[in-house]
Amino acid sequence: MSNAPSIERRIVGRPDAGKSLQDFLAAWLGVSRRAAKAVIDGRSVWVNRKCIWIARHTLKAGDVVELARTALAAARRQAAGPKRTIAPETRTHVRVLADFGDFLVVDKPAGLLSADDSHSVEAILREQLHDPSVQAVHRLDRDTTGCLLFARSAEAHAAAVEVFKTHLVRKEYRVIVVGRFAHPHVTVDAPLDGLPAVSHVTREAVGEDASFLRVRIETGRTNQIRRHLSSIRYPVVGDRMFGLKRARDPRLMSVPRQMLHAAALELPHPTAKGETIKAHSPLPADFRATLKLFGMGKKK
Repeated sequence: MSNAPSIERRIVGRPDAGKSLQDFLAAWLGVSRRAAKAVIDGRSVWVNRKCIWIARHTLKAGDVVELARTALAAARRQAAGPKRTIAPETRTHVRVLADFGDFLVVDKPAGLLSADDSHSVEAILREQLHDPSVQAVHRLDRDTTGCLLFARSAEAHAAAVEVFKTHLVRKEYRVIVVGRFAHPHVTVDAPLDGLPAVSHVTREAVGEDASFLRVRIETGRTNQIRRHLSSIRYPVVGDRMFGLKRARDPRLMSVPRQMLHAAALELPHPTAKGETIKAHSPLPADFRATLKLFGMGKKK
């Protein structure tokens, strides 16, 4: 298989039979039980090609335990150094994609909450700009990257929230899904949590085992794109919550996060009549690497 990922693999021997996955991982990786549980909680561990996120899962002799070398290296780095939630390169800086006076659109990195946390993008931006009034207008999942809108005042935030309640906000995503996407275009109109939810999906490129899609959403329900795509049997690559629970292809186990990127955001300027807020975020490096991994080359 070309572009084969780096997977670490251990076969459970008789002396380890009956151990919990947490204890087995801690011994294998040379980390604490707490660190081992963090790896499991991150849905990065596979037993017999099935994603396992239960720390107390009991192993049997002959079980094959696998995880990507990136996850293994991250666990060992965490064990070796001082505890930190944010990597040094994202601790004090977030890239600003566009400045619209009362509003900023920033390029959210993976691994950080949008807001409501001392290590969130919002907290970093407040420190970066020396402005405690900066506030996130909407949210992206922790592992989703791309365009995220912030307001510089309470008044601007309230005005933007009102705009987000309308259908005037255009949000466009790029996503990699498992399988050869059969449709040039499809609209998924399926309620989520009892509320209307509409996603317009367009095929951009197709590989042998994965597809590159463009998705425009009319509504912003929690995990909408991931849930909608899973419902039509094209789960997002790297999605451990709504994606594949079993993986025959080792490449799927090597992708550390869901491949979902907020590529474009456009809306009427909430406080400047007649003006438009518009921003674009290029695909991050890990997203482009995953496209290459599945034979779809470099994309922008």
